[in-house]
Amino acid sequence: MTRLTPFLFARRTALALIVCTAAAPFAASTAFAQSGSFPDKPITFVVPFAAGSATDSLARAIGLGVAAKGGQPVVVDNKAGASGQIAAQQVAKAAADGYTVLITTNTTHAANEHLYKKLSYDPVKDFVPLSGLGKGGQILVVRADAPFKSVADVLDAARQAPGKLSFGSGSSSSRVAGELFQQMAGVQLLHVPYRSNPMAITDLLGGQITLMFTDASTGVPQISAGKLRALGVTSQRRMAVLPEVPTIDASGVKGYDMGYWFAAYAPAGTPAPVVARLNALIVDALKGAPVQQFFATSGGEVFPTTPDELARFQAAETAKWGRVIKAAGIEPE
Repeated sequence: MTRLTPFLFARRTALALIVCTAAAPFAASTAFAQSGSFPDKPITFVVPFAAGSATDSLARAIGLGVAAKGGQPVVVDNKAGASGQIAAQQVAKAAADGYTVLITTNTTHAANEHLYKKLSYDPVKDFVPLSGLGKGGQILVVRADAPFKSVADVLDAARQAPGKLSFGSGSSSSRVAGELFQQMAGVQLLHVPYRSNPMAITDLLGGQITLMFTDASTGVPQISAGKLRALGVTSQRRMAVLPEVPTIDASGVKGYDMGYWFAAYAPAGTPAPVVARLNALIVDALKGAPVQQFFATSGGEVFPTTPDELARFQAAETAKWGRVIKAAGIEPE
């Protein structure tokens, strides 16, 4: 039986709703007078992926800190589907008052515009950046009883039977990691899309797909439980949480490197004082124990930024993901 970390215990007990009220409401400063005392009602964190995903886990950890400092409840609303488009569109159309925040990843704000011919939202014009949240790598996993013991085994099998091995993906990060793997290794795999990584994990455990590239938050519990086997990590360095697992780069696919990132956004037009307050609340929450525990167990690192820094980072990442997706030969859907 896998021992629950303090963070995982907290996450399970706060699965549907995070409510943490400070001992006394914060005193509104003169800078926020034009927008009133923010927040003075619950804040909703909209997450583009299912409960149990890495983004969901991080959102709940941040929500604990924001609720404690802001003096108002934080509700996590999971809107999985369409590679994050459902959630992104919902936040883009929400009132620009700071009470609806998108906790998302490079999927919605760097990759999707290169993966789809038409989006239901504009990742730049429809949002105002709040802060970066974190960065991390992914893990190539197979079932524990699979015949593959290494990345080399997967490559050998894929070369012997092109298109027979399948990989699932529940986010653009997961998909592009698989596509880049094929491109750089010169192999052909069958892609099977899912609404979220936990859903793909379920089918992987059931034998419906051969392998997948998953975030550590989703994959590590299954690896620790002996249900999945980790073959390689997508970053250029080994993960502290899985120190014995080699990088894919060192396992025969030289130069391979594909990570992911998390960030927070509000609807375009949100007042500057509210944006500043949300940034301060979020950055403070990133220092808290729940978030630190999340990254300690997921192999990532915190990534706090100013709104302007996030805007510049997003622009650079969008260009990078465009190059990777084009090189991988992915045609927009």
